[in-house]
Formats: sequence, C-alpha cells, structure tokens
Amino acid sequence: MDNPTFRSDTVLSDVHLHCPSKRHLMVRLNAVGQPVFLSYFKLLWSTEDLASGKHVREVATGREHQCRSGDELCNKDRSNIEKKGELNSEGVEALLDDDGDLEVVRRPRSASDLQAEDLLRDIVCPVILMKGKEDAFEDEEQECTCSDVVKIEHTMATPLEDVGKQVWRAAFLLADYILFKRDTFRCCSVLELGGGTGITSIIMGTVAKRVYCTDVGEDLLTMCEQNVALNKHLMEPGGGEIKVKELDWLKDEFCTDPEAPYSWSEEEIADLLDHCSVIMAADVFYDDDLTDALFRTLYRITHNLRNSCTVYLALEKRLNFTLRHMDVTCEAYSHFRNTLNDLENLQDGKMKYTVEPIKLDFCQSLVYERIEQLELWKVMAEQLT
Repeated sequence: MDNPTFRSDTVLSDVHLHCPSKRHLMVRLNAVGQPVFLSYFKLLWSTEDLASGKHVREVATGREHQCRSGDELCNKDRSNIEKKGELNSEGVEALLDDDGDLEVVRRPRSASDLQAEDLLRDIVCPVILMKGKEDAFEDEEQECTCSDVVKIEHTMATPLEDVGKQVWRAAFLLADYILFKRDTFRCCSVLELGGGTGITSIIMGTVAKRVYCTDVGEDLLTMCEQNVALNKHLMEPGGGEIKVKELDWLKDEFCTDPEAPYSWSEEEIADLLDHCSVIMAADVFYDDDLTDALFRTLYRITHNLRNSCTVYLALEKRLNFTLRHMDVTCEAYSHFRNTLNDLENLQDGKMKYTVEPIKLDFCQSLVYERIEQLELWKVMAEQLT
C-alpha cells in the first residue's frame, strides 16, 4: 500500500493531515479490512511545566516568530512587485493581444516565495510504513519519554459512519481543558459518550478515578480498548481506571447481555448511576438524527443519576456550501445549538439545565491547530425532584 485511497464518500480528519514531519505506521487491518495506523501524540507538559505553562509559552513564541517571519517575507515580495509594477506600467500596452485583452505574464517563483511557503504551510503527505519495520519510530521514541506521549491506533479516510475511528480536533480541545482543570476532575467518576479512539478518556484517566468510555461497534470498541492498553503508563501514577463499554444512543437501555462484548454488568450500571458527576462528548455533532439521539440519552442518564452532574461538549463548527441555500452554512452546528437551547429551556419539572460557553483561553497541552471554529460548552444538570 503506497498511498491512502480516497473515495468521494470518505472523510479524513485534519489531525492526520496537519502532522509535519510525522510518519504513520500501518500496524494491521481491522475486522472490516480498513488499514489501522499508529500515531504518537506528544504532550507538552510535565508536572512542573503544566503548572508554569513553560512549554505552552515556548510553543506560542515559536509560532508567533514563524508567522512574523513569513509576513515579513510576503510583505517584502509585495513591495518588490509594486516597484516593478511602477517601472513597467508604461509597457502594459505592449502586453495586449489583438483584441485588447491583457496577456498576463506570471512572475517566476523566487527563493523568498519558497521560503515563505515552507514557513507557513504545515500540510504534508504522510509516509506510510508497512508493519514489520520495528525501527520506523526509533528516533521518535528516543525523543519522547513514556510520560509525555499518547499512542493511538486509528484509521484514515473512513466513510462517514466510521468517523469515530479517526482522531478529531475537538477531542484535543477537551483533553486540553481536562489537563488545565485537573483539580476539577480529580477522583471523579466520568462517562464519555461517543469516545471513538478513546484519546479524551485516556487523558481524563490520568486524573479521574474511573472513566466509562462508550461507543458502538465491536471493531471500534476493540480499537479503543487497545488504545487504553497502550497508554496504561499514563494512568498508573494516579490510579485511574478506564472501562470500555457499549452505549447505543438509539436504544433506551444499557446493553446487559452477558454474551455481548463490551456489555454492562448490573454492578457497573449501579456504580455509574451512583457516582458519575461528569459526562463528556467531543466532535459527535455531525448528523442531526444522532444529535437528537445523544441529547435524549443525555437527558435519560442525567435524570437517573443519584447526584447532579456537569456535562462538557466539544465540537468544531464545520462550514459547507449547500445548493439548497446557495451559501456557506453550518447546518449540523445550527441544529446542535437549537437542540442545546431547547435543553436549557426545558421545563418538565424534573430537570434543570444551565448552559454556558467556555472561553478557549486556557493552556494548550497537545500539538494541534486550535482554530476559531472550535467550541467548548458546559452544561450543569440539576435534578428538581
């Protein structure tokens, strides 16, 4: 397999494209024949650095310098072009064709153009390494200690129904917030809806007491369980535990069939309902029917919990041009906001939901592009009866 195959109905996360100088190791094929890759995501923190924000300041300073250098190069080129334009304005008439149309003579690419492009462009085509080359990550492993690397198995360029097998930016955003608010989540019992590859649950597992990471599909849950096993070293210092379970938003009950993989025991359901104080979900709002199903599941679970809880929802506002509107719209995002507003205005005498956005001014502990379309919402669920 020399290059990934992209079809018209496949989706590829920006996380897997915006990885400069990284290599993707294909480790196996999953049960449905999709290539599974192993990626290393570096954490920009240690115990001391997280408190001081040292790494974050260094990364931000480097990026500012990089952008500043690129702008200076671009401005310099622009100035040169303007000067050349003034000198050559008298000769414009010579560039007209027989009909009086301007024949544009394009400027050759200069060295400064190439230098600016190198500074400002991060997108690269990943080099895919086949299984069996154990030394493929040797250099990277020497640079990264076990305590600052998250190892994640994932797929690339999946159909829409399998997007949970990729890593998405909103999961990094929520992970950043967890690391920034470590004391808030310390020793909590947490439920993640639509956990996907499990990266957010893994980060939460470094501080929480117990995390129930849930999704649907045996193949996806197997991958998630493998990722939890790959990152046990991150959770061992805090004694956190992650349990991978099936939770289908289209069903009203937990799966308790002992023959089914990733089913719930009665003890686990009781533990969740008695102790869960945090629910989280990241980048799961891309389909209106699934958004409705998630909010129904959210209401059902929060209503059955013994205590009040806080819900954290992370998402990316995706812009799409639609023929129906003949304009750029965010239909999935608009539906999410409308449903969130309906939840807040719910008056059934049983539950009260208070919704507020979280400002994204906290430290960045993972390497990704925190674009302005990313959002994080906090929902406080309180039982009235």
